Amino acid sequence: MTPLRRNRTIAALLLLTGIGCGRDDQQVQEVIADASKLIPAGPIETTARDWPWWRGYAGQNQAVGTPPVRWSDSDGVLWKTPLPGRGHGSPIIFGNAVFLCTADEVGQTQSMLRIDRGSGRQIWLTELQSGGFPSPRKMHPKSSHANVTPACDGQLLFAAFLSRKKITAFAIDLEGSIVWKSVLGAFGSKFGYAPSPCLHEALAFFAADNRSGGFIAAVHRETGNIVWRKRRNNVDTYSSPIVARVAGRDQMLISGGNIVASYDPLTGEELWTCPGTAESTCGTIIWQDDLVYASGGYPEHHTLCIHAESGEKVWETNVNVYESSMLLANDHLFAVTNSGIAICCNAATGERWWRHRLSGQFSASPVLVNDLIYATSETGTTTVFRADPGSWEELAVNQLGDECFASMAVCDNRIYARVAHRSGSTREEFLYCLGYLSDPGK
Repeated sequence: MTPLRRNRTIAALLLLTGIGCGRDDQQVQEVIADASKLIPAGPIETTARDWPWWRGYAGQNQAVGTPPVRWSDSDGVLWKTPLPGRGHGSPIIFGNAVFLCTADEVGQTQSMLRIDRGSGRQIWLTELQSGGFPSPRKMHPKSSHANVTPACDGQLLFAAFLSRKKITAFAIDLEGSIVWKSVLGAFGSKFGYAPSPCLHEALAFFAADNRSGGFIAAVHRETGNIVWRKRRNNVDTYSSPIVARVAGRDQMLISGGNIVASYDPLTGEELWTCPGTAESTCGTIIWQDDLVYASGGYPEHHTLCIHAESGEKVWETNVNVYESSMLLANDHLFAVTNSGIAICCNAATGERWWRHRLSGQFSASPVLVNDLIYATSETGTTTVFRADPGSWEELAVNQLGDECFASMAVCDNRIYARVAHRSGSTREEFLYCLGYLSDPGK
């Protein structure tokens, strides 16, 4: 064979195998865990009075207390703090501190900052990495370079970011010093990186579903060592993992890639999978008793309920809750779709009780506070309505800023909301603390 013919043959084989098609697919190297050799770590020292990670202490975006039902940019605001850069991740609260991630898109830096919970004063800002951002054509207009909500174990803060075509996880102490960083794997961006970490026993978990080779990695909280890494489908999907005690055992749950999957948190062993939702999902799975619930996404429209012991489908509908996560209250499922349709259905059967159109588009996840649901649109309008399966009951409609993609945190009768104000081409983010002046908070 001549050199020319040989080169043409090699090129043809590359095309046939998908190499050179622009996806940069590669085989993820799995790391197998031995649970008997897992090094213990200090306890996770957070309580129900904190909001220490994505979707709050119990992982279900539920809070108790009596936060405000009505507010405005001036009424009910305990403090308002300007935030550097841009980020769509939610604030978390531990002790007397609020923590957030942010990114400077011009300077290409990704950082974490600490804000005093009582006064709103910025305590520190730590730059974690710089440079290597994906090109704008590989980012969704609704995305940012700091979509992640950090997680706190009481001693360290955990977050991961996309830079230089790879995901790097960080642990930061409460004074803002980097304790460790760990490169988790390659990442081919279509719309950016979104999943937030979750914690369980000695491990912090990071999902990274992407076209270059999807995976979930479990990292030791104190050392940053990868304890296990599980290969997943090479598709672009964005949901965060969650660890739940369901069907009598701890399960890590995640949707995306046309399946809902359950893994053993300590080893990464697949417990079960169920076909469904969509190729691309954003919402976090919710659960109750022996059942788990997932919805998505794109291009399919699908919500399903699964038995968490067998992985068998219990019911399914064509409802599509893509970007936000759903809620469970009083044995009923509540959700707000991207297009602003609030829905209530029976959690056991999927039978719909009512639907109601809200104003605007929705990306942030609604929060349940006692029997009230707070749902914030992309323009910063929060509708407060009752979690009543009998009928729709609206209590208030509140406006804050002009743009909101971050889900609010609710803790000790206060609401922490990350919103942006726009004036022409100028955009500035703020963190608001909403509450009652007569309530000293924590």
